[in-house]
Amino acid sequence: MAAPPAPRGVSTPGVHAGVFVAMFLISFSYPVGEAIANEMNTGAMLFIRFGLAMAIFAPLVAWRHGLAWPGWRTLAGYAAISTSLVAFFWCMFYGLRTTSALNTGAISTLIPGLTAIAGAILVGERLGWHRLAALGIGLVGALWVVFRGDWDRFVALDLNEGDLIFFAGCVAMGFYSPLVRLFHRGEPVLVMTFWIATINATWFLLIANEALWTTAWMDVPLFAYGGVVFVAICSTVIASFLMQWGTITIGPTRVQAYSYLLPALVIAIDWALGKGLPSALTIPGVVIVLAASLVIQRGEIFAGRSADAARS
Repeated sequence: MAAPPAPRGVSTPGVHAGVFVAMFLISFSYPVGEAIANEMNTGAMLFIRFGLAMAIFAPLVAWRHGLAWPGWRTLAGYAAISTSLVAFFWCMFYGLRTTSALNTGAISTLIPGLTAIAGAILVGERLGWHRLAALGIGLVGALWVVFRGDWDRFVALDLNEGDLIFFAGCVAMGFYSPLVRLFHRGEPVLVMTFWIATINATWFLLIANEALWTTAWMDVPLFAYGGVVFVAICSTVIASFLMQWGTITIGPTRVQAYSYLLPALVIAIDWALGKGLPSALTIPGVVIVLAASLVIQRGEIFAGRSADAARS
């Protein structure tokens, strides 16, 4: 299934730039999440995040498109998309209780490969040589970063609980972009993003349950509230819109390939926050995952040119 053309007045490079901005904003959610993960219940934190996002989206959607009921069939599609996001974000914030921002950023580089597999199943995207190569290259780079280039740790499978929990979330996230492509019916991206955020908030309301009433909210540090507001606006409202726009325009695999940039971005953010740089043995792994991003982007461009030539 070919990606639809970019909206009128928007160049494809502009779409790529938008996706890069989304990844830059998402990269902040890892160190921010690491800082606030233990400050409040995971479900309650995520309910606040997506509830705030829903509140921000609602007046924008009402102003631009009206808040018309989408219909049960469309809502079911949004619920399927939401389920992958809910699983990913819960696993991310719960996993960050026992792992690091860098590890989660590295493990997230497995998402493009998982997306390519899910895309082949759900929307018929071809698993060409470039995607298979990127999957292998990205896997090597991710493992290198997680195990810090230590062969003995790799042989011993020295993973912590948080790494395994977050990996499960990445499996769920692999279905996100293909599901967006599958269930998009030509409606404005802003409308789609609003309803998905609304369903996300509903799921986390159910997950949080009594934690919303039993949490001592006055004892939660102010920086934790600030962190939730930051990820709600930047990593949820802005990044979600840009990611879904990019997925509909240039396709799920090329969008998710940008997640290979996350380890390098997380390292840069940690350094800017005064956490220092990781060991030198970690850097080759970051270089490898960046190479994986180039492989999949160049491969997608080549595949697109081949398809155009076949049609002409």
